[in-house]
Amino acid sequence: MYLDYQIKAPFFEFGPKAYLYGEELLELVMAIDRFSEQYDVDVIVDPQPSDIRLLAQHVKRVHVYGQHMDPLPVGRGMGAILPEALKAAGAVGVLLNHAECKLTLEVIEQTIRRADEVGLATIVCADTVEEMEAIARMAPNLIVAEPTELIGTGQTSSMDYVLESISRIKAVNSDILVLQGAGISNGQDVYNVIRAGAEATGATSGIIKAPNPAAMAEEMISAVRRAWDERMAL
Repeated sequence: MYLDYQIKAPFFEFGPKAYLYGEELLELVMAIDRFSEQYDVDVIVDPQPSDIRLLAQHVKRVHVYGQHMDPLPVGRGMGAILPEALKAAGAVGVLLNHAECKLTLEVIEQTIRRADEVGLATIVCADTVEEMEAIARMAPNLIVAEPTELIGTGQTSSMDYVLESISRIKAVNSDILVLQGAGISNGQDVYNVIRAGAEATGATSGIIKAPNPAAMAEEMISAVRRAWDERMAL
């Protein structure tokens, strides 16, 4: 675990995948950066590798992560994504093991260790509770609890899944922050999952496919703040 990294709950993650890039992505992320400051909610954005430097040079509050990284050292490795290159481009962390870019547990651990070496935070996706526990033993900074079959469906995880995944991850390593993903479509979905006990949530299609993506991003980020504050007041 990269111990010098600072991100606090509650937080939100926007993963543009390959939907948005370049100036169009920058415009949306600059709006998200303003919402992050306005509502005092940390936001992770993981763009295409070619857009990391562009975003990192413009944002104030957003945490720019890579979408993927390989555990190779400096040297040979045509087509691979080098940890040192991500860091030099301005990334502060990297997302690993998304359902669209699955890794073996062995490679996940190797990549987390390389990220630790170069000073990149790690947010690692996991599907089943068993996978979450195995990854938690590797001590990433953050884990995304996300049932693969719900990604992009508009259907969110059951509250039983939300609560069990948080409990099982924290039992292994209480320092790991837990993001509940999959199927987040609007502010109400965000509110529900944060009120249920999650430290974070995130969205891709829920924002990108909205009639006004910036307005939806604000709706979701403000819902994070509202749900968290209500939960803390109990």
